[in-house]
Amino acid sequence: MDDQELLSLRTYCPIKAQNAGLFISRGGATHPTRVITSHELIFVQQGDLDMWEEDRTFHLEAGYILHLWPGRLHGSCGVLPPDLRFFWIHFELEDRGGSDHSKSTGRLIPSLRLPQVNRIAQPGKLEQLFRMFLEDQELGVLHANTANWLTLLMLLEAAQPYEKAPTQDGESNAVASWAHTYIRINYDRPLTTGKVAEALGYNPDYLGRIYRGVYGCTITEAIHRRRVKTACRYLLDTSLTIDQIAGKCGFADPDYFRRVFRRYMQISPGSYRNEYSRVHVNTH
Repeated sequence: MDDQELLSLRTYCPIKAQNAGLFISRGGATHPTRVITSHELIFVQQGDLDMWEEDRTFHLEAGYILHLWPGRLHGSCGVLPPDLRFFWIHFELEDRGGSDHSKSTGRLIPSLRLPQVNRIAQPGKLEQLFRMFLEDQELGVLHANTANWLTLLMLLEAAQPYEKAPTQDGESNAVASWAHTYIRINYDRPLTTGKVAEALGYNPDYLGRIYRGVYGCTITEAIHRRRVKTACRYLLDTSLTIDQIAGKCGFADPDYFRRVFRRYMQISPGSYRNEYSRVHVNTH
């Protein structure tokens, strides 16, 4: 190909990625007490994680990240629970000298300010970045530059501030929260807006307006999102068939499940499993 047809860019990534994985706790184990020379980013996918670093302790729920610093002693606060799952990645920061780099490229990368603990605004996006990294890592095709840029994208997602739902009055927040909890617990049952409203003793239209005002989506959308999120875990971490997963997630019709899954994930359940099922898993 003629060099004149190639787009040539001079890029610089201040991240040097090392390795990553998905930790699945079987119960009875602890995180090793240690000092490492690299940074570590932990993203809790499921369960609760209690960690300490030097004289600070951290309680992390699903959807939270923790940044552990190099050169600091850290470990877990006791035995890890059996339902815990978290992604982890080790990386280093590369310092090329800001002023020299500015002269060579004409522009500095905007600064990134990552809190040590943060609630993730869009956990699905961060999980997808981890899955992309881990799949190529397991296949042995993860190029160093790709690993570095994926890690930087992870850090950008981890640094995004979590935006709370618009403030409502106390009663509205409580009603919406009850509905949200009911969906989270009963997503695998035949569930509709009417059934949720009936279970909580409210008019469906009223409950729907309150829920949308607090969470920014309809109750039907919330049911679908919960089911699709659970289906993603089944697809990646079990050998259940797609029809079996549909049933476990509350879909009586597997074809309808496939349509809903594609609507929210922009990919079929089978393709999602094939693309993201290969990850580096460590269990204890």
